[in-house]
Amino acid sequence: MLRFALLLLLLILLTRAVWRLISGVVDGIAGPQGPGRQSSRAVQMARDPVCGTFVVPGRAVSLTERDGPIYFCSAACRDRYRARTA
Repeated sequence: MLRFALLLLLLILLTRAVWRLISGVVDGIAGPQGPGRQSSRAVQMARDPVCGTFVVPGRAVSLTERDGPIYFCSAACRDRYRARTA
C-alpha cells in the first residue's frame, strides 16, 4: 500500500513538472504581449554616456544639464563625464 502511495505521489509530481514545462514553453512562444497579457515589468532605461551601460533612472547617479538630466551607472562615470566636458 505504501509503495502504491509513493508511486502515485511520484506520478503526480512528474505530471505537474511536465505541465509546468509545457506551460512555460507556450508562454515563451506567446511572448509578453500574448492574448490578454501586458508586460507590467517594463522600465524605461537610460544609457550612461561614458561606459554605455544601461541604467534605471530612479537608481542611477544623475547630473542635470541644459538639455535635462544625464544618468550614470556610478559616480566615477559621472566624474569622468564632468572632466571630459569641462
